[in-house]
Amino acid sequence: MNIEVNSRNLKFLECFASETRIKMIELLNHKPMNIKDLAEALGISSAIVTKHIQKLEEAAIVTTESVPSTRGRQKICHLTLDSATLQFRVKEKPDQNRYAVSIPIGQYSNYEVKPTCGLASSTKIIGMVDDPRYFSDPEHVKASHLWFGSGFIEYRIPNYLVGKQTVRSLSISLEICSEAPHYNENWPSDLSFYINDRCLGTWTCPGDFGAVRGVYTPEWWDLGTQHGLLKQITVDSEGAFIDGIRMSDTAVNDLSLSIGEDIRFRISAPETAAHSGGLSMFGKQFGNYDQDIQVYVAY
Repeated sequence: MNIEVNSRNLKFLECFASETRIKMIELLNHKPMNIKDLAEALGISSAIVTKHIQKLEEAAIVTTESVPSTRGRQKICHLTLDSATLQFRVKEKPDQNRYAVSIPIGQYSNYEVKPTCGLASSTKIIGMVDDPRYFSDPEHVKASHLWFGSGFIEYRIPNYLVGKQTVRSLSISLEICSEAPHYNENWPSDLSFYINDRCLGTWTCPGDFGAVRGVYTPEWWDLGTQHGLLKQITVDSEGAFIDGIRMSDTAVNDLSLSIGEDIRFRISAPETAAHSGGLSMFGKQFGNYDQDIQVYVAY
């Protein structure tokens, strides 16, 4: 997750201006805790803890859930965010030409998948679980969550450039994780990213997350995986990056981007990878981030 250091992100940045909130994050890193336990560990009142937790929730760093207890209900706090990269210097100029598109995760143009696999909309399972044929079902365009044990999924990004315009940078934001039967928080998966068949690099996802319910995951969903990690893939004149960390020297000029031709974006979870842990993807109304695949093309 990339965070630009600016006034628009003050709610996020302010979370780290409090020693108490930092200590809360440290405690929740070890295990989920309720409000009372946090108050006792920090030596402060439950009312103060609640106010700090509200700020952490607003920044999507922490999520809470209300669960039954021996005396009514209690609020359990979970650490949601795994990592964030602060961007002090933004490469793109404010007046630089660019366009943005949002691609639903079910609107893929090509695929090759092996079980475990399946698709779900915000209201139901699409077709049958673990049957790759349903990835061709016309209802796949309604998918808000999809998963497979190995294979690839490919999307077409519209190319709106005309005349002598050329792409300066391409940025893609999406929520993903590994895919284990049911779920397994310690389930690494080597995921590779391609533009027009050119590999941008490989990132190893640490697990398949199901211990904490996703912020937007529907209540009816009970098949394990709950949310992923929000990752941002960027390729520009200097190379390819994921959350600001270099993946390869592949630059935007290496991608064979032609006027009038769609840009093909592929995510692959190879069966032959050192960590063959599959792929889960989340769109709107699923996971921790209410978004589809967000694409920004600067030219």
